[in-house]
Parts: sequence; C-alpha cells; structure tokens
Amino acid sequence: MATWEFKLPDIGEGVVEGEIVKWLVKAGDVLKEDQPMVEVMTDKATVTIPSPRKGTVLKTHGREGEIAKVHHALVTLEVEGGAPTAGNGHTVESAAAIAAPAAVQATASMAAVSSGKVLATPVTRRMARELGLDLAAIAGTGPQGRVLKTDVEAAMRGGTGSGAVATGLQTNRAPVTPLKSVQGDERVPIRGLRKKIADKMVKAKFTAPHYTFVEEIDATPLVELRERLNASLKAQGSAEKLSFLPFFCKALVGAFRRFPQVNANIDEATFDLIVRGEYNVGIAAATEDGLTVPVVKHVDQKSLTDLAAEIARLGTAAREKRLKLDELTGGTFTITSLGQTGGLFATPIINHPEVAIMGVHRMRKRPVVNEHDEIVVRQMMYLSFSFDHRVIDGAVGADFAYAVIRSLATPENLLLEMT
Repeated sequence: MATWEFKLPDIGEGVVEGEIVKWLVKAGDVLKEDQPMVEVMTDKATVTIPSPRKGTVLKTHGREGEIAKVHHALVTLEVEGGAPTAGNGHTVESAAAIAAPAAVQATASMAAVSSGKVLATPVTRRMARELGLDLAAIAGTGPQGRVLKTDVEAAMRGGTGSGAVATGLQTNRAPVTPLKSVQGDERVPIRGLRKKIADKMVKAKFTAPHYTFVEEIDATPLVELRERLNASLKAQGSAEKLSFLPFFCKALVGAFRRFPQVNANIDEATFDLIVRGEYNVGIAAATEDGLTVPVVKHVDQKSLTDLAAEIARLGTAAREKRLKLDELTGGTFTITSLGQTGGLFATPIINHPEVAIMGVHRMRKRPVVNEHDEIVVRQMMYLSFSFDHRVIDGAVGADFAYAVIRSLATPENLLLEMT
C-alpha cells in the first residue's frame, strides 16, 4: 500500500482556486475509481471532482466554505501499489516528491511572515477593508497562515473562535454588534453558487455605474407569429416548440450590428472596451442553487428553432448541474427573464465584464389607443436595458433599445436574420 496526495487539478479558463462547497467523502471511506469526492465552486461553475483510482480516504484537506488552490492537496488516499501515473489532468507525485512542496510551503510561509505580507484572497481583503479591520492584526487559520473570511468574521465578533485578532485591532469605525439569534431564527451559510452570485453582483454593481432605460412594446405581432410557427411545427410532427427567447436573441443581433459597442466586454485592468466579434448571448437560468447564466454561442448563425433547442438544452444542463465551463464563458450580452412572473419592469444588474443587459418582463393584454385613435386590446410588455455608463452614453442606450423594439415590431424579418 502507498500514500498518495490528490491535488486540485487545473480546471482551465484561468481558474486558480475554488471554494469547497460539499465534501462527498470522509476519512475511512473506501472509494471506487471515478467516485465523486468533492464539489468545488469556481468563478465559472460548480464541478464535481471524482477519484481517479481506487483507495481509502486517509484525510480530506479543507472545510466546506474554504478556498482550495489549484495544485494544492485535496484528499490523501491510501492506494494499492506505487503512486499512479499522471493522466487526465491530475497532479500525481511520489511520496518523496510530496515532501518537497511541503518544505517549499513552509519556507514561503516564513517568508510571508518576515516580509509582513498578509496572505488573503482579494474578497477577504475587501471584506476586512469595508469592515474597517486591520488584516495584518488578524490571525489566519488557512494554509500558510492565510487569513480566511471566517477569520475576518471572527475578528468582527470580537476575536472569539478561530481567526482571533493577533494584536491590538485597529478600526476606523464603531464596533459592530453581532446579530443575536432568537427563537425561530435559522442561520443559513451563504456558500457555493449563492456566494459566487453575491460576490459577482457586488463587483458588478460597485464597478459599473448603472443606468436603466425602460420602454414598452406592442408584442401582438410577435405573439401571433410565434403561434403560427408553433402550429406549423406541430403539423410537421416536430416536438419542438418556440419560446419568445429565440426572437429576442435575433432582435439583438440587428441592434448589435448598428451599435457594436454594446456587444462588448470591458477590461478593468487596462480600461479598454473590447468590442466582441462574436454574438454570444447569456440566458439567465434559475436553478435550485441560484441564478446561472449559460451562454448561447453565435446566435447570428442559428435559426429560431436551433436557438430554441440550444436554450432548452442549456437550461436543462444548468438545473442538473451538467454545464461545462465553455458553456458558461465567452458571453457578450445577457438576457434575464422571469416570464409571466417578471413583473411590470425591473432594473437588472449587468453581467460584468459585459456592458449591457436586457430584462424581459411580463406580457399581458390591455387596452391601448392605436394610430387611428381607436381603443384596441393588444399584448403589451416592457423591456428594461441596463448599461455601463462609463462606456455607453444615454442616447446610445436609448437608440439601441429602440433598434431592438423595432425588430420585434416586425418579427417576420427575424426569420431572415442569419449570417
């Protein structure tokens, strides 16, 4: 028998760390090859990491809610024979080679202490800064003395529990009184996808100065066209059914061609606007864990039925946690829709680093006055567009919105919207 340290593999897409969401194994468990061991949440998705071979769990590294680094130990296994050969992107080393990184880590930790540098993630640093806490005065409980968010929370509570203040705590604000639980209260840890959503929304809201433009549309022609197309599909024996989302995707394409700066990402490091050459629309999808935004690639190159099938496939994969990283990246614009529960209108938050988002809201019949001053019943709805005011001026945002609305007013033309 041999001891083998399984390390968090390189997940790709520049991901260098992930949050441990849920352990699926514990010390003493006997694992089969490919048996799921742990769920890890990256900035892109939740991934379930399996065991690459049979063995017995000797130790798991890290608690749920903590951050695991790529190429750092996740699970120590007892396996038959020698150390396994490298493959499938897993880091594999002999027992002798494992000792070397440990020594390096110890040296790095000592160097960090001697240089006065505090090890902490950007999120933890920001949390401490916003709470007025001196990060250097907080004792870290993470690897190499890293200060974790739980350490900051403990310091905020007055130094109780792990991560107590190491020296005199310096603050620039009044002490925070911890919330006291009363009978009937329930504390729910904010972890996994919900935590990632929270971090992303805070970054988007406090980085991009938002403004929202709202306009109503007469969706009657769109409703009638969709009904005819679905009837035609049914008559042909097709099980496919068009929702409204493919039409909205196609309407965006024409507007992107007139206003390419809206189909863009912003590079915060260089403050460059990257006008994207592809039209990749993210479709926000509700799941049990929270909101996920799979990306429909090359919407300009797909027919309405192709778009409908792809949107349905991605939505199902999101709910079943089967999305691949590639299906969550590369977005150039996002649509968020709650269908018939979408309310009158809302002010959606931009999916950073994109510079705009469109909200689709409830459609309902109501009386309106037409061009002949006649009161008629029409299918009316609101669209809301949020823009990053740093790069998209108000006039441009309004013109973009009206370009989308005009396309939806003559939806037959969307059938011709291809490359």
